[in-house]
Amino acid sequence: MISTKSENRLTWPCLLIILTIVSGTTHAAASDPTDLPPTSQVISALNQNLLVLNANSGLKMELANQRKWNSGSYEFNLRAGSSQRNIVNTGQKLKEWDVALERPLRLFNKVGIDENIGAASVARAEFALGDARHEASRQLLRQWFAWQREQTQTELWHHQVEILEQQAKMTELRVKAGDAPRLELNQAKAAAAQASVAWHQAQLRTQLAATDISRQFPSIRLPEKITPGTPQAIGHDFAYWKAHIMDDSHELGLAQEQSHVQQLLAERSRADQIPDPTVGLRYSHEMGGNEKVTGVYLTMPLSFGHRSATADSIAQQAAIAAEQAAFVAHRLEQDVVATHTQAVKSFETWQQAHEAAQAILSNAELVAKAYRLGESSLSDSLTARRIALESSLTEHLAQLDANEARYRLQLDAHLLWALDDSNQMPE
Repeated sequence: MISTKSENRLTWPCLLIILTIVSGTTHAAASDPTDLPPTSQVISALNQNLLVLNANSGLKMELANQRKWNSGSYEFNLRAGSSQRNIVNTGQKLKEWDVALERPLRLFNKVGIDENIGAASVARAEFALGDARHEASRQLLRQWFAWQREQTQTELWHHQVEILEQQAKMTELRVKAGDAPRLELNQAKAAAAQASVAWHQAQLRTQLAATDISRQFPSIRLPEKITPGTPQAIGHDFAYWKAHIMDDSHELGLAQEQSHVQQLLAERSRADQIPDPTVGLRYSHEMGGNEKVTGVYLTMPLSFGHRSATADSIAQQAAIAAEQAAFVAHRLEQDVVATHTQAVKSFETWQQAHEAAQAILSNAELVAKAYRLGESSLSDSLTARRIALESSLTEHLAQLDANEARYRLQLDAHLLWALDDSNQMPE
């Protein structure tokens, strides 16, 4: 009995843990949108993207540069010399030598500035890595929906070919029965052939779009078929999206951090107008060893305008960087307006296209039924079918446009693919 109670005490916590893990895994899997690649594949693809790899290498470089800024560029210098003293009156020749150890010393205020420059440069590289991931994500999103558009057109044209071929067979039966002229059969076959050409062209475009994704993002595995999600209205107001996008923008952070680095470099250049002294310890062996001299010396460079001109030049570079950061902030605000407007209007456009497509498709089916009953001409049926196809294409493309615009808005606000949790690259 004791053993059984002990096993029960161990079993229930284990079951709870297992259920928690399973439910968490199920929730994570369900959180991925069905019309987007899995998040795990996306993160892997971004980590392997050239832009991200280069930015990650840039971050590692700045980490190494930070150690350089902290330690400084000055080193110890060892000076040694040998000479011979000739005493004219006595004719003596005395060997002499001297040795000195010296090192330039950074002034204390420059040490703090250099440390700040190193830290700011690392922060700039981190923003650059985040911006590279964001740009790669945008590229993946564009190519993914470009592939979906081509695939959707392929499926619609394939469906159109099947309908027109069935209509051609029905027309052939009516011709054989004497209920339709031979001309209608030629028209039906021509319409099916034209649709078949469009179908094969769409297949080629789909293959090319898939190749683009495989070349740029090898980790993305394209499904054989994907069902586009139903567009959703944009929640929250414009202020909400603007705050999220502007506060989390890597591009803006990169521009601002670049301006910060340039300001620190300008501050360093102004501080460098007072040169760093060189302090040395000297020992000399003179008069054949009769005189031994030990001393300390100080060397100070004297500048006549070069350092001041350099400080003015770097100050102008800092001003340019500040203007660039302000420009990026302004441009991003306009981009947010455009992205939000596109997402809202794309959803409204899809709603209108969906209603129109449903009505036109219903009309095409009625015309086709009337033709089967001999109450309508083949020309009317083909025209109705063509208009139905055009409206269906418009609806499906508007559906994809609405979905892409919404995902793009979420991506810019860092609400898609958890970009903020993936900035750390694997070693």
